[in-house]
Amino acid sequence: MNILVIGDVVGKPGVEAVKKYLPNLKMENNIDLTIVNGENSADGMGITKNILNDLHHSGADIITMGNHTWGKKDIFSFIDEEKNLIRPANYAEGLPGHGSTVVEVKGKKVGVIDLIGRVNTGGSYDSPFEVADKEIHRMKSDGVEIIIVEIHAEATAEKVALGYYLKDKINLIYGTHTHVQTADEKIYDTGMGYITDIGMTGPKNSIIGMEPSVALKRFLTQIPERYLCAQGDYMLNGIVATIDEKSDKVSKLTRISL
Repeated sequence: MNILVIGDVVGKPGVEAVKKYLPNLKMENNIDLTIVNGENSADGMGITKNILNDLHHSGADIITMGNHTWGKKDIFSFIDEEKNLIRPANYAEGLPGHGSTVVEVKGKKVGVIDLIGRVNTGGSYDSPFEVADKEIHRMKSDGVEIIIVEIHAEATAEKVALGYYLKDKINLIYGTHTHVQTADEKIYDTGMGYITDIGMTGPKNSIIGMEPSVALKRFLTQIPERYLCAQGDYMLNGIVATIDEKSDKVSKLTRISL
């Protein structure tokens, strides 16, 4: 079973990169399930229904969100109905939307859980460790055989810690949010695949997706300035995880950078 995960889609360039590269990526890698982080896809903050449809039409099966889930207010009009659009499960209880989803892939139940870190992510969230345990227990009770976790977090140590915590409980965990792909992909002795961050899909000539002149002004002056999504040439980052269908262990983890 081959699972493709695409890193944070940023603005129009990111959406265009998905449209251009995703169909061929799926065909070349014999992909069975595609997960795309879309929380920055609408001008760098949030998602719209039109963009959600574009990502699905390009081949994304599941769209994940993060700290900018509520960036575009019209999300409240469709998030409850979109089963395969998931926001962090450790948001406060009772908020709209779903924190996880289960799909059938090659005759197996595959669960995907979205989580957000608590270090420097600008919010007050429940523990991703405790919520992961609850979601995993619920999924396994429902017969889910393969579990994938996305941890949308700023702190490297928090992501690594969650990886160690879950290494004998799930099949794959990957990080998003920092928009910089890390070179630490590994497979634990338990068969769980891990990478700290899968990177960004968006404007190549940018400061993690934002217009350099605006981002530099913030750093140089410390005066708040509204970020502006960069334009121009784009790139795509992500991973392909191959899971053995007999053991359900990850046998190969490959970074993608186009």
